[in-house]
Amino acid sequence: MAKNATKKAAAGDGATATLNQPKKKVRKRNQVKKGPHGGTLIVLVNDVAHVGKQGEVVEVKSGYARNFLLPYGHAVIPSEENLRTLEQYKIKVSKAREARVADLKVLAEQLTRLPAITIEANAHEQVDETGNTHHLLYGSIGAHDISKALKGKNLSVEPDMVKLEHPIREANTLNAVQLSLGYGIEAAVQVLVVALQGGKK
Repeated sequence: MAKNATKKAAAGDGATATLNQPKKKVRKRNQVKKGPHGGTLIVLVNDVAHVGKQGEVVEVKSGYARNFLLPYGHAVIPSEENLRTLEQYKIKVSKAREARVADLKVLAEQLTRLPAITIEANAHEQVDETGNTHHLLYGSIGAHDISKALKGKNLSVEPDMVKLEHPIREANTLNAVQLSLGYGIEAAVQVLVVALQGGKK
């Protein structure tokens, strides 16, 4: 009888010990979802050329997602949390874009009202076969020079916004220069290049 009681007690202790053991935590991996064509499904954080627009769920090759889009922050795995975060991010980006477009529209109006900007450059005189005198620049006036002249008037125009078909190589000329400010907003300015020094060649 005593032996049976001891066995039951031992069995009871074992059951208690089993119940008291902490449960193992099972980690849930952030599984990459596969698309119908066997590629990886991702959500684009930014617009990516030839892939899709921000917020779209697209299917790309696994290596492209793993080696470029995901590590560089251009995309995320389409989990509920990521989709919620992305939606908030899109709202912020949209507000920032609206503010930027408004600023660019104001800039375009300022540029439209601007008289010709003058840029001085070293030049020399050259007479052509018909007897006309040309003031040829020793160098040329490019997008960087025009951007610098506009910034000197507190107009924030970057060199990549200046759309010159070819550099200006002759002084004492008035040139119409197109500007692409971004978000489809265009403007134009007149650029007057003046010879700083003269001399016959």
